[in-house]
Formats: sequence, C-alpha cells, structure tokens
Amino acid sequence: MNKIQLLAIKSEACRIGVEPEALASFVEVESGGKGFNPDGKLIIQFEPVWFKRKAPYAPSGLWSLNKVDVQSKEWQAFNDAYRLDANAAMESTSIGLGQVMGFHYKRLGYRTVGDMWNDAKKGEDRQIFQMAEFIRTDNRLISALKNKNWHLVATYYNGSGYMNIAKKYGREPYNISMEKAYKKHKAK
Repeated sequence: MNKIQLLAIKSEACRIGVEPEALASFVEVESGGKGFNPDGKLIIQFEPVWFKRKAPYAPSGLWSLNKVDVQSKEWQAFNDAYRLDANAAMESTSIGLGQVMGFHYKRLGYRTVGDMWNDAKKGEDRQIFQMAEFIRTDNRLISALKNKNWHLVATYYNGSGYMNIAKKYGREPYNISMEKAYKKHKAK
C-alpha cells in the first residue's frame, strides 16, 4: 500500500471506529491494492445482471451475463451499456478500490451516481472513503469488521456464495485472505 492509501485508511478507520489494520486488510483483499488501471481509468466491474434490471436489455455482443474480468473488455462493455442508459450503466458497475456498486450512491451521501463516480476519480483516498462509508452504513458489516469475524465480513460484502465462487475459480476464499492480511498488518 502506498502512503496516500495508508493515511486514508488510518483516517477512515478512526472515523468509522474500526482498527486501521482491519480496514487495511479489507482494502487489500477487496481491491488488490489499486483503484486505477495503468492508463488512469478507474478499475471497474460492469454487472449486466444489474443493468438489465434498470434499462432496456439489449447487449451488443460486447458483454454477456458472464463477468468479463479483463479491464479493457470491462470498459468496452460499460461504454456500450452507457450509450444505452448512462445512469443505469454507472449504477450497474462496481468501481475503484472498494468495488462499491454505483447503485449505492445515495447510501454513500451522493446526490447522483455521476457524483459518486466523479469523486472516485479524484483519488484512491476518496475510494477508501466510499468503501469505509459503505461499511459504516451497514450495522452487520461494521460489527463483523470490528469483531474481525472474517467469514461474516466476506458474507456481508460479497454475498453468501463467496466460498463457492472461490472454489469455482480456484481462489482462496475472502475470509481466509482477510484473516491472513490482518495478521500481516498487525505484525508491522
């Protein structure tokens, strides 16, 4: 993690009342430690399953119900959806370090989803704010993070199927990754 991220994590952890190491672990595991691509664009994950709930569903072939998971293709899919309905596309996409879905913009205190995106573009410190605010506004999630109940943190942030997804893709489950990251941050 860079200095800006560490300062933002300490500040936000204090603001929401969690250990900085717990929030650092959450940020590290959820984001891989970056909120922007090398080209300066936000890291995104366009979610067609959400888009089809909000807008006319007419995929162009650039995207499908499956996750694309390659940033250049994510942006192609997002831009295609954006041309159909800009707000629905932004609401149906998770952004930045925290990968918070755009449809949470009101919960995070933004007037519009575009305001949320514009704030995230300002820097990773603002993305950490968004992640912390998402945690703060969910009583179950903040309690799980305060108690370092990594299974519940993973469940409330990624859904109850997070272990099945990890197994499907041959990845370590989030709860195990977060616990390891927490122990690493505490040891520093």
